[in-house]
Amino acid sequence: MSPVSATYWGISGYVIFWVMFIIAFGLFAQRLYFLFRLMALGKQENRFDRIGERIKNMLFEVVSQRCSLKSVTGRDLAGLGHAFMFWGFSFFLISYVVFIGLAEGFGLYPYIMGGTLETIYSSILDIAGLFVIIAIVWAAIRRYVVRPERLEISVEAGVIMIMVFSLMALHFCIEGFGLAGSGDTHDWPPVGAAFARFLSGAGISKSTLIAVSRGTWWLHYALILGFMVYIPRSKHLHVLASGVNILFKPLASKVVLEPIPLEAPEGSVTFGVSKIQDFTWKDLLDLYACAVCGRCHVNCPAQLSGKSLSPREVIHNLKEHLLEEGPGLLAGKAEEFSENQAKNMIGDVVTEDEIWACTTCGACQEVCPVNIEHVRKIIELRQNLVLVQNKMPESAQLMLRNMQTRGNPWAGAQSLRLRGDWTNDMGLKILGECENVNTLFWVGCTGALIERNVEATLSLTRVLKAAEVDFCVLGEAESCCGDPARRAGYEFQFQILAEENIEVFKSYGIKEIITSCPHCYNTIKNEYPMYGGDFKVVHYTELLADLIRQGRLKLTNELNSLLTYHDPCYLSRYNGVYLEPRRVLQTIPKAKLKEMERSKSTTFCCGGGGGHMWIEEQHGTTKINHVRMDEVIKTGAETVVTSCPYCLQMLEEGIEQKGVKDSLKAKDLVEVVEAAMKQS
Repeated sequence: MSPVSATYWGISGYVIFWVMFIIAFGLFAQRLYFLFRLMALGKQENRFDRIGERIKNMLFEVVSQRCSLKSVTGRDLAGLGHAFMFWGFSFFLISYVVFIGLAEGFGLYPYIMGGTLETIYSSILDIAGLFVIIAIVWAAIRRYVVRPERLEISVEAGVIMIMVFSLMALHFCIEGFGLAGSGDTHDWPPVGAAFARFLSGAGISKSTLIAVSRGTWWLHYALILGFMVYIPRSKHLHVLASGVNILFKPLASKVVLEPIPLEAPEGSVTFGVSKIQDFTWKDLLDLYACAVCGRCHVNCPAQLSGKSLSPREVIHNLKEHLLEEGPGLLAGKAEEFSENQAKNMIGDVVTEDEIWACTTCGACQEVCPVNIEHVRKIIELRQNLVLVQNKMPESAQLMLRNMQTRGNPWAGAQSLRLRGDWTNDMGLKILGECENVNTLFWVGCTGALIERNVEATLSLTRVLKAAEVDFCVLGEAESCCGDPARRAGYEFQFQILAEENIEVFKSYGIKEIITSCPHCYNTIKNEYPMYGGDFKVVHYTELLADLIRQGRLKLTNELNSLLTYHDPCYLSRYNGVYLEPRRVLQTIPKAKLKEMERSKSTTFCCGGGGGHMWIEEQHGTTKINHVRMDEVIKTGAETVVTSCPYCLQMLEEGIEQKGVKDSLKAKDLVEVVEAAMKQS
């Protein structure tokens, strides 16, 4: 007999069932509506494009649990436990709808329960329940006994684990007492049947067994409803928000920076973010999706080098700020709220030191299981500091002044060079002096002005000419792509440079652009299209790999040396280019490549991104490039190879300061390629 079809104290079980459900669902819906209204405080943003692709990506990420499994390593298996917990609990969620909702609540018990379907599915639930219990025990030991650095002690996490464990235990109790009370001695479902056989031999009366089975069923039902009410009010809100957040993740560039309409009427547009409602609705959804797992915390180069920045704390503090201040905004007291604000978002919620410590490397986003976009939030906070409050480090001011007056961020001796000096005696085609060339080699500020990087630029030029690649350069007409200004928050300067460069490209009929700098590559490829500049952009490592494949570039000279390759963040993590450089190196005879532990998309930042080639590094326990250099030295390599002018400088500085110049060299990949070419 169904527990719901019985009568209790003269009240129908169906009445009790539905009253409990309506109260719980009402509380659940009320909270969701409140959270939705808070999210709607954010600015509009279109994340509904290519919806079919979005749904497919979300289902793949969530159902396969790739979102969790991508971070599994030999030292951190937490993602595996989370995956088993998700898969196991998903089976139970289906059973709650079918066996509790339809069978019990809608009186379809005789048609669903008691047959082969129930036996098979209950057996699946028994196995799933065991996996969930094992995962829960494992999670409890990790969080409260082993305590990895990335995890914090949390009462809420303990409450959730107790609730999930109790649901599994009650499931087995309902099965065991129910089967024993009905006299069913079959072998399936396995755990429930074994428990029933134990209870049958314990001398307990059938009426007691049935009564206990009914009692545990109602307790189980109450716990399910309590779980539904509690989740949206706890830190485990991510259970509901993470799938939706993955649905609306960026489909192209990982860091989406929306253009600021510079010509908009005064007061109609905000410059950067200074208040919680200045973020977009997707930024606020990110806050809900955060699981506070700490993966971003232990992978952030600023945090690992002793800086104040923790991506985890930035997101968590912003979420707490939204929940604290949101009700006042929803009540229509925005002006009163602004005047009497208890906390300034910049300064109190997120400090200026945190904002300027970020190298925009994207390590936080790469490891985040729910696709939170940390980097653009920090850049938007910088935008407000720079454009509205006129606050920035002195070194950032110098860099931005140089960009305004010289068209490049460099100062000192290197700024005295002419941008086209490197082209002397190279016999290159200069745009404006040649015709019918639609491929541009975009050199970049560092590759054209810094002596060490000019060496790599000359190597690349000789390699391209040897492979008979038809290209031209801009020479003195080349300017900065604008990346340093944009990452430092000075959006105005970026837009001016972007629009000027796009106009130049179009005026000369440029179709394809070859870059040596990953920052230029990312900017021209992913950000210029928002300003009408849609060109084919390739990084030179992609081009070299293709030339080798075609047989146009032959590497025959032996290089009997142990190499390690440092992946630039803006090439590997931002744009997925990490196989091509390795294919090039593997083509060189007798070159041996040893990978660092953090490589490819999980590479560790050199410390030069986000404007930090020019912005002084915040005080910490060490420098970011020193952390990376320790990892390089650990490989025992004789040469560390990279394909970014920023990285090359930072690696050479690290070699110098670590005192290993005699045993370790830093080279640009194209320099290694040129050495391996057969000289004619």
